[in-house]
Amino acid sequence: MKPKQLANVLIRILGLSLVVHSLSSLVGYVISWLQVESENHVYNYGSHSIGASVWIYGLLPIAIGVFLIVKSRLVTEKLFKDEAE
Repeated sequence: MKPKQLANVLIRILGLSLVVHSLSSLVGYVISWLQVESENHVYNYGSHSIGASVWIYGLLPIAIGVFLIVKSRLVTEKLFKDEAE
């Protein structure tokens, strides 16, 4: 396997691992948030900001992972732009 092909595969694996790890974290955050909301119907100002940050930090790695999976060849080309095969 050539170095470019190996890098392409490894970048896709990295993207897939980011997506899987972030999805499990996001599901945990959502379950925790639903438990808090079902137990306490009083809204605090702080709870909304924490909820927004959870969504941002939960969805950002998923977006990065999907980008790495879809555009792995582009990333590989950027990394190996000076090398000739």
